[in-house]
This record gives sequence, structure tokens and C-alpha cells, in this order.
Amino acid sequence: MTYTVNGKTFDEEPRPGQCLRTHLRELGHHGVKKGCDAGDCGACTVWLDGDPVHSCITPAFRAEGREVTTIEGLGTPEDLHPLQRQFRDAPGFQCGFCTAGMIMTSATFTDAQKQDLPRALKGNLCRCTGYRSIEDAVHGVTGIEDALPGRAVGTSVAAPAATDVVTGRAEFTMDIEIEGMLHLKVLHSPHAHARIVSIDKTAALAVPGVHRVYTWEDVPRKRFTTAIHTDHLVDPDDTYILDDTVRFVGQRVVAVLADTVGAAEEGCRRVVVEYEPLQAVFDPEEAMAHGAPALHGSHDPFVRDPVHNILLELHGHVGDIETGLAEADVIHEGTYFSPRVQHAHLETHGSIAWMEEGRLHVRTSSQSPSIAKVKLAHLFALRPDQLRVFCKRVGGGFGGKQEVISEDLVALATLDTGRPVCLEYTREEEFTTASPRHPMKLTVTLGAKADGTLTAMKIRNVSNTGAYGNHGGETLFAGGAAVSIYRCANKKYDAYSVYTNTVPSGALRGYGMTQPAFAVESAMHELAVALGIDPLELRRRNIVRPGDSLVAFEDGPDDVVFAEDGLGTCIDLVDEALRHGGSDPPAGDDWLVGTGAASSLHETAPPTEHVSEAWVTLGDDGVYELAVGTVEFGEGTSTAHVQIAANQLGTTPSRIRLVQSDTDRTGFDTGAFASAGLFVSGNAVLRASNALRDRILAFAAAHTGVDVAACAMDDGGVLCDGTRVPLTVLQLAAGARDIRFTAARKAYGSPRSVVSNTHGFRIAVHRVTGEIRVLRSVQATDAGVIINPAQVRGQVEGGVAQGIGFALTENFHVDGAGAMVNPNLRNYRIPTYADVPRTEVLLVDSADSVGPMRAKGMAECCINPVAPALANALQNATGVRFRALPLTPERIYGPLVESRTRAPSVRQ
Repeated sequence: MTYTVNGKTFDEEPRPGQCLRTHLRELGHHGVKKGCDAGDCGACTVWLDGDPVHSCITPAFRAEGREVTTIEGLGTPEDLHPLQRQFRDAPGFQCGFCTAGMIMTSATFTDAQKQDLPRALKGNLCRCTGYRSIEDAVHGVTGIEDALPGRAVGTSVAAPAATDVVTGRAEFTMDIEIEGMLHLKVLHSPHAHARIVSIDKTAALAVPGVHRVYTWEDVPRKRFTTAIHTDHLVDPDDTYILDDTVRFVGQRVVAVLADTVGAAEEGCRRVVVEYEPLQAVFDPEEAMAHGAPALHGSHDPFVRDPVHNILLELHGHVGDIETGLAEADVIHEGTYFSPRVQHAHLETHGSIAWMEEGRLHVRTSSQSPSIAKVKLAHLFALRPDQLRVFCKRVGGGFGGKQEVISEDLVALATLDTGRPVCLEYTREEEFTTASPRHPMKLTVTLGAKADGTLTAMKIRNVSNTGAYGNHGGETLFAGGAAVSIYRCANKKYDAYSVYTNTVPSGALRGYGMTQPAFAVESAMHELAVALGIDPLELRRRNIVRPGDSLVAFEDGPDDVVFAEDGLGTCIDLVDEALRHGGSDPPAGDDWLVGTGAASSLHETAPPTEHVSEAWVTLGDDGVYELAVGTVEFGEGTSTAHVQIAANQLGTTPSRIRLVQSDTDRTGFDTGAFASAGLFVSGNAVLRASNALRDRILAFAAAHTGVDVAACAMDDGGVLCDGTRVPLTVLQLAAGARDIRFTAARKAYGSPRSVVSNTHGFRIAVHRVTGEIRVLRSVQATDAGVIINPAQVRGQVEGGVAQGIGFALTENFHVDGAGAMVNPNLRNYRIPTYADVPRTEVLLVDSADSVGPMRAKGMAECCINPVAPALANALQNATGVRFRALPLTPERIYGPLVESRTRAPSVRQ
């Protein structure tokens, strides 16, 4: 078989049945990505004789006699293809995992296709951007700017890795070939609850190429939590690497190590496991009932109430709720449900481990290599100096990679065999075994005076943590932000995190606040309707203002600084925007039009300990090296960190060389989650940069004999009382005295501040089919000082798109036996380009009191008000209240038909 790839002729024979994607990657073309292996996402798009194809569903033999072009062959960093340049300059990417496929598809578009992107891009998915920046890239709209020395903050500079991303040269976790690498595959439980009676490895070990079969008897018998926080005690140590009891369909039972993925999969098929099925429980209310099967025994010290499967419960109040209800002129009560949703980051979980000079190295797709290292050291009794954990570029996270769920098995196998080992999740495994958002059922009771003054807020929250408690307690605490947004003298909050025999829930963008925000903001809209008050006006009358305490369920001191009335401004901006503008509704009498809005507050760092250390050094080449442990997975912290350093050192981003997310080369960093990638790590970068600047200025002053107050940084030098001294001269002088220009500083997640936002929709609903069309989407955000305007807008657009998916299209179907039945992108239905409206982003003119450069991390909070705003617009349009997500046409259709003959109703 002979074929040409990027102008080079090959005659390597693919394996029988091999797809073109895997064959091209084996040839070293790592720009061809794996997002689904089902033809759904387009991340693997290449050209066959100039036509774009999904290489994951194209047999490799079809390349015979044909010209194959991958992203690497489209253009080079020195000679970019026009579409590569346009995606760089828009910028048309965030994490960048989908970018190669997007470019390979859009580079073939005719003018007619560019005018019909909903159809032209239907085969390419992006989970990060919300598609607006991709549209800009296709049409050649430029968004990036150059920064002047010392003026980087406030400028839309390009990401440091932009050129590498658009040329396919940016390395992601699996973009490496190691000689002699073995592959792990996992056998998953078919039962929701069972005890393992026996495991027969014989047939599996007889498969050619199989080296090991690991069971619960072959791994360290140490409890741990897969959740990542600096303080591991906030999460229960209720998990083993492999266990003799399975508690959900999909739990790991056996890991098979083999020469190839195929051999490992065949080994899994041949393992014989005898199970003793146990009674299972899937509903958290039933799990709390007397007589329900207990998932974790009474010997487990981490479970609050093992008899009733309660991991954690919270009970608190301020004032007296009964008094508040008695004072109310109007009382509203409703129960709201937010289901599981999956992160669906296009890069699946994966890790590669190997031994080097007696040390274990783990290359992984994680949001926190530092904490992953701590957990691996604990599990395998390693000293810190025996272990390195690091990340390359990570293909999306959204909280899904705030877990250790692939690193432990590759570490186990490499320590056992001494060989390099790889474990890469399939898309199905992402859906069935990785940690989705917590399903929550919230009952909200609100009391108010006739003028809208709140007198009572009562919340009951039942959260389904699944089979294990990773993040179960912390997400329950986080939900209090949805309650603290409003002033009310009488509040009561009762919350339960409950074990069930379902896939363990985990961290997801919004972290425990998205679900309560849906409930509280929906209830506020319903209360406004009952009072006859405009819903946004009701919020204005009750939102917290600077000087108010952010009280949820206890009135005590905290470390949150609340000094700006950004929320009130957000409400005003959205109110004004919704009054005019937007698309016209479709023609015809069957379309109902309505508007809705919702608000949220979000703390800029988690209440648990969060720490980051940054190092800044002036290199011999005159370029500053910035080392920070924060991972880049599309949240834009890399760009912001470089901008902060360049700003403080009086230089441009091009003179900052970034080293990140490597426990051998950077300091400790809790991780890029909970909005702390900017807020905490950014403060560490700011402090280290300031310290180095002051060190250089002090040396320059002494070297030139002038007062330090007369010295200032000047790109590549220092101005000393009007005389410019090059940094190279200062370095030589400092080197002669054994002085290095370097500085390190730490920052912590305290004190914290709050980000506020309001989202508004104008929608049209078809009264017969239940179809929803968004006519206007607008979000106002108080993000403090804006470090990179293009990135901030992109984060909001991406968060809104994800929120629209959670609210309208994504449905995590679980059957009566506890199994997820639609474990693929096509049937789960994350939004495509055609599903996402253009969102107008309104930025509040404000300045934070404690954030770096007076900025706030805001990539999380933008998702919180989206679903309730949509549900409120739906009620406004139809008169029918839907209190359970997702709002799919098939769920809307029946109640809308009924509403023609009945009074306005509520649908659960």
C-alpha cells in the first residue's frame, strides 16, 4: 500500500481494520486528534485528495494511492495557511483540541458555505468557545492586539501557544510515542451493586501480548479520594484503586496490561468474574429512607450516616423562618431538579507513566499535577523526590479533570513492570465512569411582603453524590451562594449529600452553585409573577449590596471581601438590553415570545485552602522565564499570567517564556479550578514579578549610583535618571557578584471577593412542537479590571453555550438498572454551532479590591444564570412553569398542548 501524507510517500501497511486516525498518529501526525472515534466531533478531520473526512471512521486502506493532508501539512509556523492565520488572530480557539479539525474543515469552504455555517460546521464540535470566535476566524475577523512594553494588561494579546495550536504542533497528553510502551484497558462492572466472589485471570493472561491482569488483590489497599483539593480532609477517603465491592455500573473491576490496546481489550473480555449481586438504590430520597441498602458500611469513618447513606448534611439558619413566613403577604414554594450533565471535554482522560533514572514520571491530563503527585505518593509510598507529575496542554477540563482517575493505574503498572504505560479513556468511558455534575433536587420556599421585600427563604437540597463522595461535601457547601445573593432576615438551609448506586458525581463549572441557582432564580421569577412585580425589579429590591453580609445559612465571619455593587449594575445592563434589539420571531401564530433573566454571585476562590507559587527569572538571553504550576486547558490563565508579568516588568509578552504545570520545574499549585487560576495564581505571578522588578531596580540604582526612585524598567533595560542601562549589562555586573535576578512568591486564596453576573434571554417557543429559538442572549459580567478583553468575552460565550446545552439539549439517560444508555456525543447532544446563539457580552466597569491587577477570575460564574434565565423566559412566553431540566421539545410539547385548554400550570 502506497500513499502520500503531507507530500511524503509512505508504504507502511496499516493493521487489518485500522482507521486512518490511529494510522496517521502512529506515523507521527499528532495534530489528528481523538475526540470520539465515532465520527461525531470532527477533531480528527484530515483531507483525502483535498476533501475533508473524519479519519476516525475512514478505514486506513482508503488512503491507498491518495494524498492525505493533516494540519501539519497545511502550513508551518513560518508560513501559515490563511485559515491558520485567521484562527490565530481571531482567536478562534480556547483549549485548542478541536482547532486542527475546525481549520481542516473550514479551509475547504466556498463562499456559499461560509454564509451557511450552521450546515457547513455541523460535523465539528467545540466545547469551549461557544463558536462565535470560530465564526470570526472563518470570516477573517481579527481580535488580537499587540501590547506596548509595560502595557500588556487590558490588551487582547494572543495566547503564548497560539501558533503551535493552529499548526497542530501544540502537544497534548497523548501526543508522544515511547518505545516499548504498554497499554492498559479496564473491565467495568455490569452491576450497580455487587460483591466480587472470584476473578479468574487464566484466559486473559493467555491472550498474546497480555502482560498483567490487576485485581483488587494486586493493588495497595489504601483508601483515598479521587477529588482534588489542597486539604484532602474536605473529601471522604472512601475509594480504593480497585475494590472487591462494586457500587455502580461502570466501576473498575480489573485492569489488563498488554502490548497493544487491542490485546488489552481482548484480555478484558476473557477475564471471568463471579459476582454476588446486592440490592441497589438509585434515588437519593429512597437511599435516605429506613431499610435502604447501605453502600458504605458503618466501619467507614468518613460517612456522616452510613445507615441512611448520608455522606454529609448541612443544617443552618439565620433569624426565624416561621416568623418570616408569618410576615409574608405572598408565599411561593416549588421543587426544582437539575440532572447529571457531562463535561464532554473533547480530550478524554488519560495518563502515561514511565521510569527514568529511578524516578516515576507521569504525564497526564489533569487540572492539578501538584495534588495528583501528592495522591500518588500516598498510594504507592513514594517520597516526593521519587515522583514527577506534569501536563502538556490539556484539551478541556471544566472541573472534570479535578480528579485522579487515570494516573493511579498507570503508576501502578509502571512501578510493577518498569515499562512505560498508557491509559486513554474512550468516549464511552467518559460518560459511564468519569464524574458528571451532581443531580440535585431543591425545594425552595419564599415569603415576601406585597412590596417585594423578602421575609423568608427556606431551601432543602438533596444532592446525589453517586457511589463515592468525591466533591460531594464541597459542592453542597458551595450551593449557599445562591441563597446569599439576596437580603433576607430569615433563612433556613437543609442539605444532604447522599450515596446512591450511580456513577460518582464530581466537579463541574459552577461547582455546586449552578443547580441551586436554577432553583432559587426560577423561584424568584415565580414569586415576582405572583406579586405582580417585574422579575428584575424584584431582584433589585432584594439583592445584597456592599456592606451587607453574604449570609446563606449561618451568620459568622468569613474572608470574603464584598466591596463593589457589580450585581446591581449587571441587572440594569441586562434590563436595558432586553428592552430592545434581537432577532425577530418566526412568522406565524404558533410562536410565543417571552423574556427571562437570572443573576448569580460566585466567590473568586474556594473556601478551602488554595495556594500557588510563581518563580520569575531573567535569563541570559534577556528573556524572562515565568514558572507557575497552573495548567492551561482553555481557561486562558497562561495568557493572563504572561500579561501580568510583562506589565510589571515593563516589557512585552514576547519577552516572557512560560514554564507551567510540571512538579519538577514549577512550584506547588493547588490547581486551575474554582476560578483560582487567575485569582490565586495570578496574584502569585504579580508578587513574584514585582519582587524581581524591585530587585533589578535596586541593583541598577546601586550600579549607576542614582536613587532607586529615579530608576524605571524599560523594555530590555532600565532607565536610571534618564540613562538607559541594558539588562545584559546589569546581568554581567550581577553575575560578577554571584547575584541572580530571580524571585519567588506565593499567594493564597484568602481574602476572596465575588464575581456577579446577570443573563437575559428573549426566546420564541413553538406552541405545537415545543421548539425553542433564542432571539436575544445577553450577559453582563462584573469581572473587575479586564486583563484580556477577547479572552473574557470568549469565556462568557463558552460558558453560556455550555449552559444552553445543559438547559436545552443534553440529557444523561440512566436506565432502571443504573446504567447510562446514551454514552456518546451524538446521542448525548452537546450543542453544535447551529444550537448556539450569538451572546452579547456586557462588561461592568469595576475594579476588584483583592484580585491581581484588580481583576477577578470569571470563567466559572457565567454558566450559573443561563438555565434559570431560559426557564423564566419559557414561563413568560407560555404561562407554563417547567421546573426540571433539560427543557427539550419532547418535554415541552405535552404541557403546551394542555395549556391551551387549562389554566397556567407547573411541570416537574
